[in-house]
Amino acid sequence: MATVEQFKEIDIRVGKITQVEDFPEARKPAFRLAIDFGSVIGVKKSSAQITENYTKESLLGRNVLAVVNFPPRQIGPFLSEVLTLGVPDDRGNVVLIAADSDVPLGGRMY
Repeated sequence: MATVEQFKEIDIRVGKITQVEDFPEARKPAFRLAIDFGSVIGVKKSSAQITENYTKESLLGRNVLAVVNFPPRQIGPFLSEVLTLGVPDDRGNVVLIAADSDVPLGGRMY
């Protein structure tokens, strides 16, 4: 069982999706995202298997939550720098966890 202290080590921040591209090299359908976490963290890249519930256009400008302190992960030719968070819908497809639009970018979840 995880402790509260262990949970506090995971750095989850609010970011705004600023760019969405197809990721045809991924094994499962996915998008490549650029997410702006504000001036302290900057823009980071993420691969997200969210094509079932989202279009590229619907993702632009959306606030999301992501873990920003995991090591980068190589996914095919793409280096994913953050883990974008979501939960499964009733079909097992990802639904993004989002923050209200009026929160500052880079805000840490607690």
